[in-house]
This record gives sequence, C-alpha cells and structure tokens, in this order.
Amino acid sequence: MKENKNLTELTLEELQAKQKKAKGAVTGLGIVMAIALVTLIYLATKSENYALLAVAGGSGLTLLPSIIVLKQIETEIKARKAS
Repeated sequence: MKENKNLTELTLEELQAKQKKAKGAVTGLGIVMAIALVTLIYLATKSENYALLAVAGGSGLTLLPSIIVLKQIETEIKARKAS
C-alpha cells in the first residue's frame, strides 16, 4: 500500500501529477454537483417541497475540502518555482 506523503516531501513532478488529478476530480464533481443542484431546485419547485432547497444550498460545501487541497498543492508548486 502506498504511503501518503506530506506535500513538502513530494517532488515537483509528483506535485504536478497530484495537481492534475485534483483538478480533474474537482471539475468532475463540480459538474455532477451542478446537475444535482439544478435537479433539486426543479424538484423543490415542482413538488412544493421547499426543504429540498436547503439541501441544494448546503451541498456546495461538499466540494470545499477538495478545493482547499487543490489550492495547497498550487501554493506548494508556486513556492518551489519561486526558489
């Protein structure tokens, strides 16, 4: 089993590969979340079950950890390129 390394322990090539994977994951999940958001809003208005709007509003927070990791990777890459 592969051991997870700290971002500072990775090489620049490994960081760039990890960034590419993270971008793909965030993009894919973002598209799925957007479709789910539109579907929930449609179902909430069609069925007059407005509790679904709260679920739709809170579902955007599920992408936040992925976006934070992506930003950390980008910051580490910029720090390496600057030095």
